[in-house]
Amino acid sequence: MKIRAAFALLAAVPLLAGCGLHPLYAGGGSGPVARGLGEIDVGAIGGKNGWLVRTALIDRLGAAPKGEPRYKLTVELDDQILGFGVQQDNTVTRERRTLRARYKLLDAENGTVLLDATAGSDAGIDVVTSEYAVIAAEQTAMERLSGEVADQIIARLALYIQSNTAKR
Repeated sequence: MKIRAAFALLAAVPLLAGCGLHPLYAGGGSGPVARGLGEIDVGAIGGKNGWLVRTALIDRLGAAPKGEPRYKLTVELDDQILGFGVQQDNTVTRERRTLRARYKLLDAENGTVLLDATAGSDAGIDVVTSEYAVIAAEQTAMERLSGEVADQIIARLALYIQSNTAKR
């Protein structure tokens, strides 16, 4: 029985090659997607939350572009905290922090918009009697949301670069 299963697995391997799936980061750090991501200059994003998102993006992109960047990334943030879970005495027991980012990938040479998209995430926060604990929870949520939004942006940029590298 084990021999049949092994034979069936080996027979299926060639079929997988024809399915059209291939790794996004083929070639590792020297592959076309990694090189393309390394050619992106992330513009300044206003405020403390902008600093968090920009830092997360730069961390995920890797080293700063050597020489003139090929692409320029601009990001605009919308951060909201909404209270819900209101008790009879009108005190809020739960908050929802939402971070949305509208980002544009521009051709650094001529300023043409190559990609215009949005990313976003949200987090729930318990409102407790300690104001310090609530502020700390809001900040922790923002740090986590910054990373999640940066991950979404990088994934979309990588797909864009991969699809345009294949067209050349």
